Amino acid sequence: MIFTDAERGYLSGQRLARLATVSAAGAPQIVALGFRLNDDDTIDIGGPNHAASQRYRNILGNPKVSLLIDDMTPDDPAQLKPGWGRGVEIRGVVETLTVEVPPVSPEWFSHDIIRVHPRWVRSWHIDPDNVEGGSRKVG
Repeated sequence: MIFTDAERGYLSGQRLARLATVSAAGAPQIVALGFRLNDDDTIDIGGPNHAASQRYRNILGNPKVSLLIDDMTPDDPAQLKPGWGRGVEIRGVVETLTVEVPPVSPEWFSHDIIRVHPRWVRSWHIDPDNVEGGSRKVG
């Protein structure tokens, strides 16, 4: 598996990610999108009218992306690093697919999706056995 149990637990509890892509002209773009963690540790990203979006055109020309899923740790003494940020950063390559059921909000997300295949992962403040986290190559 690509993700640790702590990372999988965290990702399964989140719904919003930030996807960074680069256009053919070299302009960076970052956009917030819904996502789903799949059983094989790939991540599906969707959106309304997805195939017509700039991010979709960007990845057709450059399949390397960065995906960030993060939030603030609840300000509760029972939490790891209360009041601090926590999250998972994923760098990888993507493929485009057309699926029967969109990964998020099937009533208005398009059937054209982006599937992220992780190659590098960094996480922080989500694992009680490794509070500070770290990064690693995964593919």
